[in-house]
Amino acid sequence: MEKREELYAGKAKSVFKTDDPDYMVLEFRNDTSAFDGKIIEQLDRKGMVNNKFNAFIMQKLADAGIPTHFEKLLSDNECLVKRLDMMPVECVIRNISAGSLCRRLGVEEGQELNPPTFELFLKNDSLGDPMVNESLVETFGWAKPEDLQRSKELTYKANEVLSKLFDDAGMLLVDYKLEFGMFKGEVVLGDEFSPDGCRIWDKETRKKMDKDRFRQGLGGVIEAYEEVGARLGIDFDA
Repeated sequence: MEKREELYAGKAKSVFKTDDPDYMVLEFRNDTSAFDGKIIEQLDRKGMVNNKFNAFIMQKLADAGIPTHFEKLLSDNECLVKRLDMMPVECVIRNISAGSLCRRLGVEEGQELNPPTFELFLKNDSLGDPMVNESLVETFGWAKPEDLQRSKELTYKANEVLSKLFDDAGMLLVDYKLEFGMFKGEVVLGDEFSPDGCRIWDKETRKKMDKDRFRQGLGGVIEAYEEVGARLGIDFDA
């Protein structure tokens, strides 16, 4: 399949057309951003690490019956994906209190959330990705109610799969975001799953092993990403 012109570039990924209108090439760059793109830096190896990390997770989710846009790896920093009509909302699951939940509600970081919470955020950097609800999503036509409900079901199913995966590797999946789109009438998981879009802590020490290391100036960002991958069994040199 032939890679063609760039469709658009996000904060850390670029998307390219192919000679097949149903498929695109997703390129993971070394760019790292925080605070809705207000801070951007280059981190060596990040594109490769996130590309291979995402491929591993997407395969685990597909094996569990969750439809994803991922098709195959093309290179160290590129993969082939289905071209989805994306819903402009992020589905967020929180298993442990952290981040904006603590700031909004004044709760202490690190509380186990049982049952896990489900939240929706509008994808809009200029507005700071505001929190929305299912009623707003329906009223403004961001997604059909049945498609949003299916996205919610798949987000919870992913939580069962991934929480166990990380737990078995000595880590806590604190929270994460998923994005969905439509492909030939079916709700399909899109975008990526990497330490850029979730929080991961060591189960014993609660050391942060995700992009909070970048946001909070803790250092060792890619080293932490690679440690997470190694614990899960990802071979970044393959």
